[in-house]
Amino acid sequence: MVEGYPHRMKLSQLRALVAIADTGSFSDAALQMDLSQSAVSHAIATLEEELGVILLSRGRQGAVLTPIGEQITEDARQIMRSLDNIGRKAHLSKGLGSGQVRIAAFRSVATHILPEVIQHFRQKYPGISVAIEEYQHYNQAEDDLRQGRADIGFTYLPTSPGFETWEVLHDRYIILLPPSQQPPPHPFTWKDLANYPLILGPNYDGDREYIERHLARHGQHLEPAYIVKEDSTILGMVRSGLGASIMARLAAEPIPEGVQIASLPNPLARIIGAIVLADALQPPAVFAFLDTLKAFYHPPLGQAAADENPAPDHNVLKG
Repeated sequence: MVEGYPHRMKLSQLRALVAIADTGSFSDAALQMDLSQSAVSHAIATLEEELGVILLSRGRQGAVLTPIGEQITEDARQIMRSLDNIGRKAHLSKGLGSGQVRIAAFRSVATHILPEVIQHFRQKYPGISVAIEEYQHYNQAEDDLRQGRADIGFTYLPTSPGFETWEVLHDRYIILLPPSQQPPPHPFTWKDLANYPLILGPNYDGDREYIERHLARHGQHLEPAYIVKEDSTILGMVRSGLGASIMARLAAEPIPEGVQIASLPNPLARIIGAIVLADALQPPAVFAFLDTLKAFYHPPLGQAAADENPAPDHNVLKG
């Protein structure tokens, strides 16, 4: 091939290349783009001529990307994502004078994460109100989104299918112990924990289920001496010396003075995430709220399993 002229590339050519890479054939790409197969073929042939390289190998097995074709297709995908982002930002600039964002969240998110995010969101978009439905069980957020009762949910990741998700933070579980003159043993064992009356939430509480599944994976079963609904009440009982509890660090904040902390013998953390329905047409206010949330919480490094590799306390991560 002759020396290429990449400055002549058209977005339609890059879209055709990505469509062929996704579908594996010119005919399927044409159907996806609602074009004739000859138009798609012409777009790719022209693009190859302008670049001076072969992007696709044609044969009975369909269209297969060449090595350079794979590299260029990845760049083309990035261009498509950038175009989508430009369009979304332009869309966000319209229709943000009024409206409402409906949020479904469990208690510790509503208490410790949302207030600061909402404060900054309202400063930027004072005409948009925020409604929060607070739940005992983290799974309720998925139901609210499916039933159209909420726009954004906060739950534990991973979710069931059908949601777009963003990680917000990894929140490790800790053992809360009554005040004592002696520090707790290190490492703290299940046998050590058995020396205390255990205070846990009710059976229908999402954290109680999450903790018990973790214990079962490690061959442990702990029978609570007290079943208490409110986190603040559990903390007060621990501070008064009535027993010990297992609680997510965020839910325990602020930890009462004197209450001691020990690590679980088998580490556990919950991955808190923000979710929206994957195929729903979201109003601009929802995207604006998510952008505000992402400004506070940054993407995590790595994807290690939360129950085996807990992140440090209050490690600020994104969804």
